[in-house]
Amino acid sequence: MRKPIIKTLLAGATLALLSGMAHAETVIKFSHVVAENTPKGQGALLFKKLAEERLPGKVKVEVYSNSQLFGDGKEMEALLLGDVQLIAPSLSKFDRYTNQIQVFDLPFLFKDITAIHRFQQSATGQSILKSMTKKGLIGLGYWDNGMKQFSAKKPLRMPEDAKGLKFRIQASDILEAQFKAVGAVPQKLAFSEVYSALETGVVDGAENPWSNAYSQKFFEVQPYFTESNHGYLGYMVVANAKFWEDLPADVRSVLEKTLAEVTAQVNTQATAFSDGDRKKIKESGKTEILQLTPEQRTAWQTAMKPVIEQFTPKIGKEIVDAALAANKP
Repeated sequence: MRKPIIKTLLAGATLALLSGMAHAETVIKFSHVVAENTPKGQGALLFKKLAEERLPGKVKVEVYSNSQLFGDGKEMEALLLGDVQLIAPSLSKFDRYTNQIQVFDLPFLFKDITAIHRFQQSATGQSILKSMTKKGLIGLGYWDNGMKQFSAKKPLRMPEDAKGLKFRIQASDILEAQFKAVGAVPQKLAFSEVYSALETGVVDGAENPWSNAYSQKFFEVQPYFTESNHGYLGYMVVANAKFWEDLPADVRSVLEKTLAEVTAQVNTQATAFSDGDRKKIKESGKTEILQLTPEQRTAWQTAMKPVIEQFTPKIGKEIVDAALAANKP
């Protein structure tokens, strides 16, 4: 009689274990390097709110902002190791994993943010999200921060004004070539080090969208901004591919729909942030915002055009052509 009893107990224990596993809460650590009062910071918090509301008891999202958990030099490694499950690095961070992503760094390639959205939503733009799966990364969406502006310790009106100045850049071959094209000296620095570097003169200038310039107070240590709109600073929300693919299908489906909804809101907010933060910077009186004339803008475009020509074969002509086509409504 003991064997049937033991089998019954084991069966009951197994059923309880499986039931517990079926209802186990999945913890998603979402790490990023910017402040909460930015488009990315707000997007991460909105994703947490909606995911937990829609998947109660199934998903818990922990958001770590301002490099609390990992800086921008370590977050990709942490994602691949499974120490975090979601990050949203700038697009420049992915060039080690796919050359295609470098299209977003090319200077003066996109006419405006609307053109960028058209490209991202195209078949070509969507294919880039999935181009790193074999390397352990799966892109889930593009989040805006805005168009980039030059800033420096002296006015930048013509390309030659940048000659000899040291500019902070992200770790990107294209951004390095971009500044070298105008005789400047690019310096790779982590985002968390930029304010101090600008304040102490380790670097003379930088490129940032208005929201970063305001939230990180770069305008306090940069007397001049040039409204160049020369490039795009966007992010890719990316997951550890194995983690994402191993999620229960119903949970993954809800998270994907939630991210799509959050992405739309982030990109709408980004425009509002950009306009509002530009106004705050101007009203601070601590820096001067310079407007380029059509002739001056053409001079910058001409100076940096060789960068596009240099990197097009590496990125893929079809990718660059699709991006250029997006400039036409």
